[in-house]
Amino acid sequence: MSEKDKNNIEKTGDGQVEETKNHEDEYEKICFVCRRPETTTGKMIDLPNGISICGDCMQKSFDAMMSGQIDYSQLMNMNIPGVQILNMADMEQNIPKRQKIKKKKEGEEKKPLIDIRNVPAPHKIKGRLDEYVVGQEYAKKAMSVAVYNHYKRVASDTMDEIEIEKSNMLMIGPTGSGKTYLVKTLARLLDVPLAITDATSLTEAGYIGDDIESVVSKLLAAADNDVEKAEQGIIFIDEIDKIAKKKNTNQRDVSGESVQQGMLKLLEGSNVEVPVGANSKNAMVPLTTVNTKNILFICGGAFPDLDMIIKERLTKQSSIGFGADLKDKYDHDKSILEKVTTEDLRNFGMIPEFLGRLPIVFTLRGLSEEMMVQILKEPKNAILKQYQKLLALDEVKLEFNEGALHAIAKKAMEKDTGARALRAIIEEFMLDIMYEIPKDDNIGQVTITREYIEGTGGPQIMLRGQSLPGIGCN
Repeated sequence: MSEKDKNNIEKTGDGQVEETKNHEDEYEKICFVCRRPETTTGKMIDLPNGISICGDCMQKSFDAMMSGQIDYSQLMNMNIPGVQILNMADMEQNIPKRQKIKKKKEGEEKKPLIDIRNVPAPHKIKGRLDEYVVGQEYAKKAMSVAVYNHYKRVASDTMDEIEIEKSNMLMIGPTGSGKTYLVKTLARLLDVPLAITDATSLTEAGYIGDDIESVVSKLLAAADNDVEKAEQGIIFIDEIDKIAKKKNTNQRDVSGESVQQGMLKLLEGSNVEVPVGANSKNAMVPLTTVNTKNILFICGGAFPDLDMIIKERLTKQSSIGFGADLKDKYDHDKSILEKVTTEDLRNFGMIPEFLGRLPIVFTLRGLSEEMMVQILKEPKNAILKQYQKLLALDEVKLEFNEGALHAIAKKAMEKDTGARALRAIIEEFMLDIMYEIPKDDNIGQVTITREYIEGTGGPQIMLRGQSLPGIGCN
């Protein structure tokens, strides 16, 4: 080997070592025993295999040994069931490498994460949402304004003595109306950490299930364990109606009212100790403190049977006599959820303190047949466009005529599961087509008709080089 090659290897090795060292310098050490970071404990004592121990834990160990409380010679010779003596060589495997906290650099100028001049205006946010979500104009407008104000609130946090209050949101809408999809689309647009979680697994502290702080730990993970970045993020809690007060139960309500009470300070703004890299606190996971003052919370839920509570209230308010409203007046009212009040939500099982911390309440309309047709073909990633792309890879053109689209939408309306039903119906009718087309290389175009969807005919198939006049394709 030449001298030049040796020098190159040495330089490459030094560069890798230096790069690894710089990467490690970005993170602070964590005590192997008490799991506290170096910023809390002070200077750490480094042991072999990359283990660090804080001065307090090291002193306690020495005190226990000197006072005779621990006799290691006896422990090594005893075979106690369920007790395993730690070997220093094995400790390296137990160090959680991913569960590290980013170190804050000293002497560096603190730059704001959000520049108020680059905050997207509400109409731009709504314009991006329009590309993917059909209808729900009021919901998109309310969400765009709330997110825009959140950006401005965070950017101007220390401008003057006027403190802008947080505008947490509550979305109410039937299943399949686009609540989660709206937030997921928002996640593509925003440049702040966004965590999507659900309330079904949340329980009161001390019970099996996720602690309330786990929603913040998911946001911390989305921010790459950067506390400062996480403190300016957005959390979407889905299925919020599942933590309503349980009625007519004699058992302890560990996943209902108690969870709402536990979330009060979280929504308002407080310092919360959350585990880094895990959903629950345990001895092997480091903890860090996150302030939720600047975190925007968006809660969403289907609230089943809420429409019945609203109807009952509206019927009671109607007068008696010739000019009275009929009892079935609101039975077929598609916009019944828009008449929701705080009183209705309290009757559903949400406590007033919880509702008071969600000042912006807006509803999503149930989908009509016309909206279903639009969902099929208009959004950027519409279901029809996905199938057209799949068949285009086999060099086959796929078309749906207008009658077929309305037939699919009609079947989806009967299932009463919102936009999710569209995918299930198309999967069913496209199964045979997706199976048969790769067999025959001569097929050039497939047109899905109303007759095929209704079961009275089949799809129109056109071979390459042929033309079928009179077929209305859209």
